[in-house]
Amino acid sequence: MTETSSSDTPDPNPQPEQAKENIEDLLLSLRRKEGSWVEWGQACATLQKAGYTPQAIFEATGFEPIQQNQVIVGAQVYTSLVNGEASLEARSHYFRKGSDILYELRILTQLERVATAEFILSRNLDADVAREVAKDVKELSRMRTLPQGFSNHPGDAVAYQYWRRAKQQTDLAERSRFIARGLMFAHSQSARQQIEQLLTEVVGTSKRKAPILPVYRQDEDEQQPRIIPVAGVLPLKSADLQNVPLVEPIKPFELVEISWNGSWVSLPGWQVVLKAQEPVVILCNSSYLPNQLSSTSEPILLLIDRAKQEWDADSYFLFEESGELQFRWFPDAPSFPLLGQVILVLRPKKILDEEMSKDQWELED
Repeated sequence: MTETSSSDTPDPNPQPEQAKENIEDLLLSLRRKEGSWVEWGQACATLQKAGYTPQAIFEATGFEPIQQNQVIVGAQVYTSLVNGEASLEARSHYFRKGSDILYELRILTQLERVATAEFILSRNLDADVAREVAKDVKELSRMRTLPQGFSNHPGDAVAYQYWRRAKQQTDLAERSRFIARGLMFAHSQSARQQIEQLLTEVVGTSKRKAPILPVYRQDEDEQQPRIIPVAGVLPLKSADLQNVPLVEPIKPFELVEISWNGSWVSLPGWQVVLKAQEPVVILCNSSYLPNQLSSTSEPILLLIDRAKQEWDADSYFLFEESGELQFRWFPDAPSFPLLGQVILVLRPKKILDEEMSKDQWELED
């Protein structure tokens, strides 16, 4: 849709009564595309304040919602150019056309909008380049101190970004292209000197490329171990169990703050381990269990969930007998309190005889 011109700039802040009286006139004016795009934006804003939705305005005038947003925001930026005392040439130019360009300057302050709009006009830049210029000006304004040799002028803001990209570029062709673009936008002589210094670095030996960081992401729960306190080695008393603290890992890396002087063990992230509410580990020999795992005695690790103290017929439970902790299966609910459920019995990793593992033929025979 072509942006037309108007001889007079409309009042940017019409009174509510005036807006209500002129609703039909505004709709007719928009339908006929009368006046400047700035007036279109002010008219669309007035209609929306009067209760018209963007869709209703579109149906009545033909202005699509996306275009309404562009001219409304652009008109607000234009008003800031007027209030910021932009040059007569800039005000005259943007009053006739340039809603898409001024829309991109919405992220800037009033002073930055004036300087950037003047710069874009002087270089005859389009909306796509204006978007990058506004972005570079905004990024430079966030710095506590200006980069050495660069001013806060929009041209230097763009030139600084090309200077930074050129320094990071190892490909000579791309590096040269960034340098050329930086020199094209540079406003101050000191900024030009900073960029020209990169030309001498091109002749020298290329810098070694930084290595790729070894970044990984855990995809499976089993890859995330769980750190669990160890009550000790049997025989133990109930006090030994009660002295073990409740551990609450900190997300997302399951960090554990240790203030307890006891031992800790890391178990794989199996579901039975992750679901335990108050896990604690007890070490013992397999001979302590009611049903031995095999005829060979070996050290084992018992994972107890202290939160599970309600009897069920399918589990083994920890209890105290004659002052010592014991394990047992109960066909019926016992009359004494249960101290926790045995949820995992872990045997040590089986290691083949070292000498035998060297002779593979013995294994294959």
